[in-house]
Order: sequence, then structure tokens, then C-alpha cells
Amino acid sequence: MKATARRGSYGVLLLVLTWFCAPMLTAAATVTETDWGKDQAGNPVALYTLSSPKAEVKISTYGARIVSIRVPNREGKMGNVVLGFDTVEPYFSGRSSAMGATIGRYANRIAGGEFTLDGTAYHIPKNNGNNALHGGTVGFDKKVWTGKKVRDGVEMTFTSPDGDMGFPGNLVVHVTFTLVTRKGNPALSIQYSATTDKATVLNLTNHAYFNLADDPATPVLSDTARIAADGYTPVKDGIPTGEILPVADTPYDFRTAHPIADRVPQRGYDNNFVFNAHKSSEPAAEVADPKSGRFVQVFTDQVGMQLYVPLFPVPPPPASGAPAPANGAPRPAPLAAFCLETQHFPDSPNQPKFPSTVLRPGKRFSSSTVYVFGVSRQ
Repeated sequence: MKATARRGSYGVLLLVLTWFCAPMLTAAATVTETDWGKDQAGNPVALYTLSSPKAEVKISTYGARIVSIRVPNREGKMGNVVLGFDTVEPYFSGRSSAMGATIGRYANRIAGGEFTLDGTAYHIPKNNGNNALHGGTVGFDKKVWTGKKVRDGVEMTFTSPDGDMGFPGNLVVHVTFTLVTRKGNPALSIQYSATTDKATVLNLTNHAYFNLADDPATPVLSDTARIAADGYTPVKDGIPTGEILPVADTPYDFRTAHPIADRVPQRGYDNNFVFNAHKSSEPAAEVADPKSGRFVQVFTDQVGMQLYVPLFPVPPPPASGAPAPANGAPRPAPLAAFCLETQHFPDSPNQPKFPSTVLRPGKRFSSSTVYVFGVSRQ
């Protein structure tokens, strides 16, 4: 499933963005490591802090997780732009377990929790109605990864054994987070790599919940979004129908930037967008907060992205005594976050017309996503 093997417009997009994502990034960070408690099984959890003059990023080994990203607003005031917690315990259950985490083995949904590969049927625990979501009941977000300092960041490594959540093959995954700069703006680069000893399926992403406002309880509906996608994959009960339909004249048309509030579907946004091939100088997606001035741009070699604007409070109310979000602000309300999850398409193992997510022995999966942060002076 190596990204550079894709054909057609997907291949053009990959070649353009792979060229773009690496050479134009420059290093900028110092890295420190601290203890961050233990998981529910008593395994030690570490927290890495990546610091530069214009940004600070915290990454935890629990779930290979983005805990916080602090960047300045229009006035230069630093603020956290992802939802998270000061301690590891609130991530142990509920929807909070996915917050900021590396998602795998298979991000998004697999219909019926099953697929067939090379004539063998595989069954994944269902945790989203009749479907498997984000790798099943115990995905990568609930695992303690091994962290290692690298230049300007941290490399996270996890070995998923053959049969883990029903998936075949011993899979070794590396996710490297580095804090760099692009054209003077702070950028968080996420580089994914994986190998297997048996044919398997793989779809990796990061599930950060962004809020670019100074107050993280502020709804994101006034944020403007642009997505370089002419098409999207319609769903029924959360599962793609197999079609790729045009976004024109639908609520999913973000080809021209407009406020998220303009055409929110009744079910909210939880949809996979099919990226176009586009100029290397332009992001695949961009969201901006008009009040704080902050924006985030997405550069990736993946073929799609899930725009997720949840209708429920994020995170849900915690158990008594649990801490407030990491920035100390009130708990966010519905529609107070958005996710930009770069990915292959949902349910690809059951959709032969979608780009393949199969990874075979002797091949290496590799992918790059870069989130660039800046401010508009207008």
C-alpha cells in the first residue's frame, strides 16, 4: 500500500504533495521528555514537549497522541488549538480515547466489522453499531507506544501482533512528529511508516480535535473552510455506498472558502472528501477563525480527508474529579471542534473501486501529513 504506487489523479496528487511536504520544511524545535503517569494496565506513559519560538506541541506515548498545540493569535497571544487534557486518565474511556490519537489499524469504518483478503475472511470487533470503527474496540489509540527523541521531534513505534483486533499480520508502525517551520509559520509534520509479515489492510490518521478560537468552548461554525475536493463519498448508515459524487450543489462543496455554518447537514459533518490533484503551493484543506486570526492548513499525500464537526460536546462530561481541558477553559459545547483526518477512504477493504489499502510483506507503507499554522492580519 505504498503511497507512491497509486495511479491516475491519485498518483499525481501524491507526487506533487510528497515533493512539497518535505523540501520546504525547516527544523526549529527542542525536545524534552517527562513522565506522564501510567495506563490502566500500569504501563508507564511519557509526554514529549516540542518547543520553538512560535509554537509548542505536546505528544504522549499513550495513543501516540497530540495533547496540545500552542500557537499565537493575531495579537501574538499563545493559545492551545486542540482539545485535550492535562493528565492521561481522561483519555481511557469514551470518545475521549480518540482525541488527538494515532488511529489504526484501520481509521474510519469497516462495514459489518468484516472484510475478505486473499480469500480469507477477517472479523473486527464492532464498536459503532454494526460496524468496526477506528480499528475496533481496542485500537491504536488505547495502546502505549515506544517514544524516542529525534531531531525536532519524537518517533513513536508500536508493534501490532498477528490477530490484533482480528487483523492479519505482525505490523510494525512508526509515526514521527516533528515541529518545523514552513515559510516562517510553525508546522507539525506527521510521517507514517509501516511494514507487515502478512498481507493486511491499513489506514492510519490522526484524530486531533481543532478549535482555533481563543476560547475553546467557542463553536467553530463561523470558521471558514476550504477543501480542494470536487468529490466526496456518500454514505448510508456511515458506510460509503461505493460512489464518488460531485460536491457541487451539496453541503459538501468547500471548493471556495465559506463559513462552516452555511450549509451544515442535519447529521453534521462526518464525511470523506476526495482530494483533487492541485498545485503544490496550495493546501489540500484550510480552516481559519476570523476572530483570533489563526488558520490551519493541511498538506498531505493521502487521497482523502474526513471532515468531522461533531454534534455532541467534545469531550463529553468527565467523571467527578476529572480535570478540565488542558487549557483550563470551560468544557466545549457541541460544534466546538473540527477534525481534519487525512486518510484512505472508509470501508476500502470492501469497496473494490476505491484505492487499495492492502499492505503486503516486503512493501512499506509511507505517508506524510503536515499541519501548518499561521495568522491572518486582516
